[in-house]
Amino acid sequence: MFYKPYSHTPFRNIFILLFFIATAIVFSACGPYTFKDVSIPPEVKTIKINFIENRAPYKNPQLAARLTDQLQQKVANLTRRTVTQSDNADYIISGYISSYNVSTAAISGQQAAANRLTVGLTMTLFNTLENKSTDYQVSRDFDFSAGLTLSQAEAQLLDDIIKNVTDEIFNRLFSNW
Repeated sequence: MFYKPYSHTPFRNIFILLFFIATAIVFSACGPYTFKDVSIPPEVKTIKINFIENRAPYKNPQLAARLTDQLQQKVANLTRRTVTQSDNADYIISGYISSYNVSTAAISGQQAAANRLTVGLTMTLFNTLENKSTDYQVSRDFDFSAGLTLSQAEAQLLDDIIKNVTDEIFNRLFSNW
């Protein structure tokens, strides 16, 4: 007797065909999500990032220096442009921390349950090739437990603040977001 490992019934063939069609549809619909490309004209070769000043009424002593450093690293790594300290750079980025405020974010039982730290910046991109300046406002909120002091919340949130605010600045300056 001859053994057939696979039975070729019409239902099985239809099932296999439907399976492959469904798989093709799923994979074509689930293409990778990509962010908008960085939009820097090819003639721009150098970028200078000035120190981000802290002009907010409350000053976190680490924030300005760490934001400046992180933005320089991000621009160097993602734009393929030379980050320089020269005033002859094609793009000159400057800015300042304009706000650093705490407000109540949630109330439970007539008491604050969560607070919100809002970090706001004003950034300027000066294009020396076109002699054109563009200003951008950047703001991010960070919620934390009302049981924490601001110092405790800053200790927990500072790395997230640096990363998220840097991402926001970068996207506003170079991705037209």
